[in-house]
Amino acid sequence: MSAEKTLPRKIESLQELAADYDALLCDVWGVIHNGYNLFPGVAEALQGWRENVGPVLLLTNAPRPAEAVQRRLDRMDCPRSAYDGILSSGDAARDMLTQRGAEGQVCYFVGASKDVDVLNGIDIEFAPAEDADFILLTGMSNDMEETLEDYADEIARWHELKLPLICANPDRIVQIGEQVIYCAGALAEIYENNGGEVIWLGKPYLPIYETGLTRLQKMTNMETPRILAIGDGFKTDIPGANAAELDVLFITGGLSETLTQESQTPEDVETILRDYDSYAHYFMKHLIW
Repeated sequence: MSAEKTLPRKIESLQELAADYDALLCDVWGVIHNGYNLFPGVAEALQGWRENVGPVLLLTNAPRPAEAVQRRLDRMDCPRSAYDGILSSGDAARDMLTQRGAEGQVCYFVGASKDVDVLNGIDIEFAPAEDADFILLTGMSNDMEETLEDYADEIARWHELKLPLICANPDRIVQIGEQVIYCAGALAEIYENNGGEVIWLGKPYLPIYETGLTRLQKMTNMETPRILAIGDGFKTDIPGANAAELDVLFITGGLSETLTQESQTPEDVETILRDYDSYAHYFMKHLIW
């Protein structure tokens, strides 16, 4: 995989890269959908890749099991023929909860009702923060209305109790339709910056990329498949792929378009990503085959 930091190349279709790679490691939110609807042409682009090139593994920081992510894609009419598998940070959280439950640890859960799938079937005790050994954070209770300031007192209480925090969604923000909301990563970042212990799961951390590589090795039946990573997250998708030494296709029609609206040229993209100490090899607005 290329690690050379040159200006990213603008592409008009995914077909331009088909001969150079064997598999895709593709983000979900901001690349495939905006929280409500699929982006036009995305499903066809992924289907085209699978039919003509190789497997597509979806890699998401959703703090829910892969099955829950799939159900959401089903509701958006994303065909299952567009991907071969899903790997979520929620799966990693379930593995960690199972391990800690076996050790007799007690969990304090912070998150929305939509995230409770991550807890189902796990043998672990839950309790208020004062009686817990650690925190599992999947996000705000009501992320459509709450802000970071609403959690200032709660975060201060976590500090007083000196509880380690497992962040099941490292995303700081995400786009839902035209609205940008805060994710678990924004709260965890505040906690960590003020001295709290945070265990980060998902992108941009290497363990989830190592798991993804193992899966794609099996899917392609190759020891070293040429993998193209696709994402729109400044702090997650792109630096994570860089750390994993994967080539990157940056999608400018997700968070970049919402937050900057200045990603039309290679120089624009380089400048935007440089602020996050990351870089991309290619860019396009939305996936098109």
